[in-house]
Formats: sequence, C-alpha cells, structure tokens
Amino acid sequence: SGERQIHYPHAEGVARSVIQRFEAEEDDVCSIFFSRYRSVIRQDPTELQLIPARFPEGTDDAAHYEYEEDEQAILEDLLPRNVAVQVFGALMENAASEQGARMSAMDSATRNAGEMIDRLTLEYNRSRQAAITTELIEIISGAEAL
Repeated sequence: SGERQIHYPHAEGVARSVIQRFEAEEDDVCSIFFSRYRSVIRQDPTELQLIPARFPEGTDDAAHYEYEEDEQAILEDLLPRNVAVQVFGALMENAASEQGARMSAMDSATRNAGEMIDRLTLEYNRSRQAAITTELIEIISGAEAL
C-alpha cells in the first residue's frame, strides 16, 4: 500500500540529530508534538519534552544509585536510547491516531452515503409513481372519451 512504514531506525536518526544539536548548544530545549491516541474518535495533541529530560511529578529525582560503570558512560549510552524510544513512541501514537481518524471519517462517509442512497431511492420511487399515475389518468380519460 501507499502508507509509509515507521521503523525504530527512523527514531534513532531523529534522536541523534536532536542530541547533536543540544550538545552543540544550537538548542536549549527539544520537545516533540504529536497526537496521542485515546480512542477512534479522540486523539489528544501532546507535547513531550525530550531534552533536557523531564521527570513525571512524584518521582524522586534526588535518588542516588551506585553503578559498576562510570555514571557518565551509562548516561552517554542511555540518553540516546531514551530519546529514540520517546520519538518512536510518539511516531507510533501519531500513526495510531491517524488510523483512528481515518476509520471515523470512513464510517461517517459510509453512513452519509447510505442516507443519500435512501433519499434518492425514495425520490426515484415517488417520481416513478407519479409518472404511472399520470399515465393511468390519461388512459382512463381516453377510454371515457370513446
């Protein structure tokens, strides 16, 4: 089909670009905007800040852990993965929202077409009945004239 497929490497490419721009200090903040899928008839516009990472309220960002490797090395590996996963998730949400909107639009179009067919059928039948009635009146009038 003509639909474009979404693959994780696309998100990785976007994540690399975002991180490079952030590290080069070209951007201070990077957010992604997408439609979050709620239901077939509801998609919510959503903003998600990628860099610097925002933690959900209620999480303890002061928690300390000990790592076997250097913290910096772990962050250098996890940050690109986290950004790529966030971008991929947003792409998938957006794709699901688009499909939901298409389903809803097609359902409405089908329902409207059905209603139009019903109206046109009724109009056709009325016109046909009127033509038959006119012909009968002409036949009866001609018979009476004889």
